[in-house]
Amino acid sequence: MSDQAPLVSTAEAPVPSDGTAEWFSGAGAVRLRAALFLPPGRPRGTVVLSGGRTEPIEKYFEVVGELQQRGFVVLVHDWRGQGLSHRLLEDRLKGHARGFRDFVEDYRALLAHFGDRLPRPWIALGHSMGGRLTLLALAHRVARVHSMGGCLARLALGHRVGNCQAALLSAPRLGLLTGDRPKPAERLMAWWKALTEPEAYIQNNPGDPHGETFERNIVTHDARRYARNREIFLAEPQLGLNAGTWGWLDFALSASAWLKRSPRVAAIDIPVLVLAAEQEKLVDNADQREIVARIPKGRWIEIPGAYHELFQEVDDIRARVWREFDDLAAAL
Repeated sequence: MSDQAPLVSTAEAPVPSDGTAEWFSGAGAVRLRAALFLPPGRPRGTVVLSGGRTEPIEKYFEVVGELQQRGFVVLVHDWRGQGLSHRLLEDRLKGHARGFRDFVEDYRALLAHFGDRLPRPWIALGHSMGGRLTLLALAHRVARVHSMGGCLARLALGHRVGNCQAALLSAPRLGLLTGDRPKPAERLMAWWKALTEPEAYIQNNPGDPHGETFERNIVTHDARRYARNREIFLAEPQLGLNAGTWGWLDFALSASAWLKRSPRVAAIDIPVLVLAAEQEKLVDNADQREIVARIPKGRWIEIPGAYHELFQEVDDIRARVWREFDDLAAAL
């Protein structure tokens, strides 16, 4: 079977030039999708781009093109459970997770599969859930070993993850806003539900992604980009994803708790820049700041006037985001 994978093109989100998608094997040998794009001229390095929950590769075509013009090779991928990668449940629309270890191993497998094609330096760029998982992968850069045969392979994979020279995390989901519910109570509820009915939708509500309007959205102020991203899912319904399950919520809250306490976070030795959205409605910026403060070279910057999806925002907000990226890349 061919390793080549499809990419979905629309009028407003055409596939960038000089790129192809392919399948690779993640943890448990599941089939995952990634795409590699080359810049014009001599590469100045590689950006490993990880989208957030519900976000397929196609949503980042504009960002890929902007990174190509900056001289970077771009590796972008679909996390397990979304995009065209392996879905965890028979009902593919349920946003599900079983802890975060498989995601970390998938990230290792991604870099192992493409590593020889990625010029250095490497910059990890992750948004929302992709930012959380990128930070988890950086913190797990040396894996546990179970045998001498597996030792060399696992250390090699850990070495690749550990050799990212910098990371920029866009509104990473390092903590969730829980409204009037205390976080300890929310985490206890998620833990219990993940034991008793892990595959059920949170509050039995699948959501209605097609029923939302731009006026009611809480992720971007940009009407054109909002419409463009909706068209991608209409063009290929297989990319769609509904609300999360109790298993997903337990994963999200447990990952945040782990990042707050693990000594591995304090051992991350590369620059990690976290950009927060001032008008954030989904992520707890206080949790972001708490976790970033544990990283020796961590920095936290709040982007004025921004909603959650910083790279999908209006041009003046995106310009500020790109300035921060350019400054980070120039320092390498």
